[in-house]
Amino acid sequence: QVQLVESGGGLVQAGGSLRLSCARSGRPFRITTMGWYRQAPGRQRELVAAFTSGDSTNYADSVKGRFSISRDNAKNTVYLQMNSLKPEDTAVYYCSASGSSYVSGQKVDYWGQGTQVTVSS
Repeated sequence: QVQLVESGGGLVQAGGSLRLSCARSGRPFRITTMGWYRQAPGRQRELVAAFTSGDSTNYADSVKGRFSISRDNAKNTVYLQMNSLKPEDTAVYYCSASGSSYVSGQKVDYWGQGTQVTVSS
């Protein structure tokens, strides 16, 4: 199986920065999308930033210019650098990876356990 382990969440004041990490391990698969989602209380889970096909990136409008997604393929790790944080960025942040099995071609979708980010005003 595949494991996604997030780290780096915490409490920060508005205007501060945090860097989230997502380490992937387990069975290799063909990754088509890997990135970060978040879910605030009472709200639906939403895309924050992700690598899509190739090296393309996709960002939520609300984080453009403040957040940056990057990756270290040698470490199987994806990062989310979050700058100029706002109270409305408070949420549980989830790492996600989707794609297909090298063996069967079956679509697969994996999620981490989530890491809490709290931004105080």
